[in-house]
Amino acid sequence: MAEPTGRRERLCSVSEMEPNSSRRFVVGPHKIALVRVGDDFYAIGDVCSHADYSLSEGEVDPDTRQIECWKHGSSFSLETGEPDTLPATKPVPTYDLVVEADDVWVVIGG
Repeated sequence: MAEPTGRRERLCSVSEMEPNSSRRFVVGPHKIALVRVGDDFYAIGDVCSHADYSLSEGEVDPDTRQIECWKHGSSFSLETGEPDTLPATKPVPTYDLVVEADDVWVVIGG
């Protein structure tokens, strides 16, 4: 797999996030929900595409690799950002990540 290109920003250390949890980060104009499922990390836009609510406050489903918006119940794929349930019909952005040693980096742009 090719190394993602773009500007890297350190979000946190691996040990700062529990498995099956999420946390919000702001990198410039980007609001990012970092989600840990087991040993895998995902980064998606933190704002629900249906309404202006933080996805990082929602429930993580490790089996389906989705996060549910806590306000209206739309679920989004952590891999593609696509919504699986209404009322959301538009995807949220996804971001490449790099995990090096104990650091989690998001890649912006590229």
